[in-house]
Amino acid sequence: MPTELTYQMLQHFSPMDGMKRQNLSALAKKTTVRELESGITLFDLGDTQKRTIFLVKGSLQLTDADGGKQTLSSADPEARFAISPVLPRQHKAVALEDIEYISIDTDLLDVMLTWDQTGSYEVAELESEQGADGGSQDWMTTLLQTRAFQRIPPANIQAIFIRMQQINHKAGDVIIKQGDEGDYFYAITAGTCSVVRETPLNKEGIRLAELGVGDTFGEEALISDSKRNATVTMLTEGSLMRLAKEDFATLLNEPMLDWVDYSEAKNLVADGAKWLDVRLPSEFESFHEQDALNIPLYFIRLKLSALDPDTTYVVCCDTGRRSSAGAFILNERGFETRVLKGGLNTSDLSLA
Repeated sequence: MPTELTYQMLQHFSPMDGMKRQNLSALAKKTTVRELESGITLFDLGDTQKRTIFLVKGSLQLTDADGGKQTLSSADPEARFAISPVLPRQHKAVALEDIEYISIDTDLLDVMLTWDQTGSYEVAELESEQGADGGSQDWMTTLLQTRAFQRIPPANIQAIFIRMQQINHKAGDVIIKQGDEGDYFYAITAGTCSVVRETPLNKEGIRLAELGVGDTFGEEALISDSKRNATVTMLTEGSLMRLAKEDFATLLNEPMLDWVDYSEAKNLVADGAKWLDVRLPSEFESFHEQDALNIPLYFIRLKLSALDPDTTYVVCCDTGRRSSAGAFILNERGFETRVLKGGLNTSDLSLA
């Protein structure tokens, strides 16, 4: 049987070593430790599957495009970092013995990293309001992984949680009524709701769904600017977070960010711009652009005085998600920024 995955295990690897315990615990629930027999290929050269892979136990042989070989053991310091993270993969990885490894959905990891570094203030405030029982963290973590939330640009994550309002309800309360105008987007933080739709042949309504903590509703009418197409009623006592129509419409739009590809970024730096890497120090240590300034995303507000308002900053991370959030924060405060499209984990970078 493979080893049970815990937050302590995830904490051993970069960049998870910089994440908060509750977020690591949530991430641990979404993945498992996997096994691979000796001689079996973990991934091929040129693989493009968006998975971030870490070696937990055993050793691998990595072969690059020129035939060069190297051995990676779980005991090596390099094993703290993801295996061949740049896509397409720069190596073929084959197990030299029976191994254990972790494979995390890259987009999920990046969303969790972004939330971990931007949401601490909102978590603290909401937990004080709802009681520090971890409930707020549960619904936030679930919400980050819902389809509705995936439509929201990452740079807007923090603004959304700031503008959401908590509303408490009793069992039987009608939250939205079919035929009404859309006014709010909702997320359930406690309790359950029923979704019922009335039809010409069934005035009592047909129950379409039962929603629980982390589920969202109400976005359809806001996006399409149409009337509510169902009635949502509280089945139990509970709490909701709601976002007003105007905020929902505004925050669904990608922030006014200037994206540049790698060649454009290099030209900007040659002309006087500076690289601003918003990854964690451990990620920066693994590889970074020459002369890059490293300010982790969660420190940006505290380090504004270290930045030159007359300098253009090319903000970068591994994918573009955290850098877009960082650039959004800087743009709001009057800095001139560009964001590296696709991030540092692309195949055409010549990293220092």
